[in-house]
Amino acid sequence: MIPGEGRVLELHRKYGSNEILIGHCRTVARVANILAAEMESQGKSVDRELVNAGALLHDIGRNRIQTVRHGLEGAELLRGEGVDQRVVEEVRKHVGAGLSAEEASSLGLPPYDYIPRTVEERIVCFADKMVDNMNVRPFDAEVQRFAKKGHDVQRLLALKKSLEEDLGEDPEKVVLDKIKESQ
Repeated sequence: MIPGEGRVLELHRKYGSNEILIGHCRTVARVANILAAEMESQGKSVDRELVNAGALLHDIGRNRIQTVRHGLEGAELLRGEGVDQRVVEEVRKHVGAGLSAEEASSLGLPPYDYIPRTVEERIVCFADKMVDNMNVRPFDAEVQRFAKKGHDVQRLLALKKSLEEDLGEDPEKVVLDKIKESQ
């Protein structure tokens, strides 16, 4: 089952999400939906329902834990709720710019390939990196944050590049231009 907006809200309420967390997820969904719509307008195949659900639920695991493990926790919650496995994977793989099985093990996570691979997984992951709390920001702000924390900036940049190849243009520019047009 790919949950619609009503079911998403029920799940957030069930697991204790506050308005700030829900607002963040809605903002990520806005960014993700801009990218998905742009890809669709170019004739690319993207499951917008899947993108929307994954974006709206990506941080539900933060109700249990505030560490890198929140993606895995959220995925486990959603699997237990019978949510479509593709949404579960979007939630599991949105953390950072993805983690290899070795990196996951070193962080105390089960060894698993947490790198977003499908276009929907990559859109949700990228959209999350453009949102700080409920504010859309330049992607470079996340790159700088990654660098300060010693995270893999190259994987983050590769995520952006992969979407740029899909879109034929800079995904950050697409998002910022569409948001500016809507104001």
